[in-house]
Amino acid sequence: MSKHRSGRSASRREQGPASVAGLPVNKNDEVLLDIIGMTHEGEGVGRVEGFTLFVQGALPGEKVRARVLKTKKQYGYAKLMELVQASPDRIGPPCPIYDQCGGCQLQHMDYTAQLAWKRQLVVDNLQRIGKLQVADAADGNAATAEGTRVLPTLGMDEPWRYRNKAQVPIGVTDGGLVGGFYARGSHRIIDMETCLIQHEDNDKVVATVKSLGRELGITAYDEETGRGLLRHVVVKKAFRTGQMMLVLVTNGRDIPHLDAWLGSIREQLPEVASICQNINIQKTNVIFGNDTRVLWGSDVIYDYIGDVQFAISARSFYQVNPVQTEVLYGRTLDYAALTGSETVIDAYCGIGTISLFLAQHADQVYGVEIVPEAIEDARANAKLNHMTNVKFEVGASEDVIPAWKEQGITPDVIVVDPPRKGCDPRLLETILLMQPERVVYVSCNPSTLARDLRVLEDGGYRTVEVTPVDMFPHTVHVESVAWLERK
Repeated sequence: MSKHRSGRSASRREQGPASVAGLPVNKNDEVLLDIIGMTHEGEGVGRVEGFTLFVQGALPGEKVRARVLKTKKQYGYAKLMELVQASPDRIGPPCPIYDQCGGCQLQHMDYTAQLAWKRQLVVDNLQRIGKLQVADAADGNAATAEGTRVLPTLGMDEPWRYRNKAQVPIGVTDGGLVGGFYARGSHRIIDMETCLIQHEDNDKVVATVKSLGRELGITAYDEETGRGLLRHVVVKKAFRTGQMMLVLVTNGRDIPHLDAWLGSIREQLPEVASICQNINIQKTNVIFGNDTRVLWGSDVIYDYIGDVQFAISARSFYQVNPVQTEVLYGRTLDYAALTGSETVIDAYCGIGTISLFLAQHADQVYGVEIVPEAIEDARANAKLNHMTNVKFEVGASEDVIPAWKEQGITPDVIVVDPPRKGCDPRLLETILLMQPERVVYVSCNPSTLARDLRVLEDGGYRTVEVTPVDMFPHTVHVESVAWLERK
């Protein structure tokens, strides 16, 4: 074995298939590393003679002994073997299968440190990709801060048991039905009875469905062969009303022993108000197919965000952390600065969650979304809340919004909440064409947020303030809300 090293090469070993000639380290070398940072995926970053190694589980400020797993031309990967010097931010992860499961990435990091790291992740992206000047002050003091203010991450008082939806893949291990999260970097299912970021009731429903499935001989879908019935168990919990929905995602329409299964589920889980089946016969990693039917009970459950009620169907997109969704939308409302007289456009409106939140404080809100089913849900939710000052239209934002302009609709505020890939370039062009006084950008990806802010800045807007919001504690994901004003 090679000697430990931390700046100079030790004895050279034979090049392996995952090694690259001319590098200071080879596969299977052991090295001492000072961890100087952490990637957006939660891996520690260390260097040997300028060569970067990513180490899963290592935290900034630590000194670790690691074994090199794989090298490429510019960087490599190493496995944490020993903590030589631990970070003061390191804690023991409370989840017993944390090291195996890929659901969380930061349980070994103190929660306060997680929030600080997520803010820094946003700052780094704004500076590196967006080329924005970020104010030194993290307190948002408008009188002294220069450049874009990035506020401290808004976290949770109780950052556990926050998820209202479980999507559990089902498989077979040792002949028995299992369900849980995928192991890190694989599609091997780690069986799980409890998940500390899921609501306890979701755990209970999943465990009961698995147990009943085993008793009835229900087969699990096999990704390799395409055979077997049960693919996923999806559970939704309405935090405010307590209602629950169970969706069985199956590889085919016929479910053996269906009456017995439904009877046992209803008997053992009286809190479940809706049992649905989604049929997905495609060889794909996508969870849902196109065909959904109600097996028993209601086709929707109801929940609230603030004072707004929402009907949630089997395939509705609904934010998974209801507590932080109110925080996120509250900050969106703050940045929109509505007085009651404004016209607002909500691009990527989904089922109308932000639109209806804003409609309480605006004169008129227009929402646009490319998914027809989402717009159907949005219209139904507007009707449910007796809101007549909101209009929804199906289509691409970059097509619909210019058509609205031709009809004389001129927004004071445009709100965007795009997917991870960010805004379509044509939508950004449309925003610059419409010239609203304010733009509020809700983002789930700091890198595409920074990219799009650069375009808007170059087009005449100034990014005044950004607030990171921790929607997914103990994971590497961070949402942000950005406030832009026309110069």
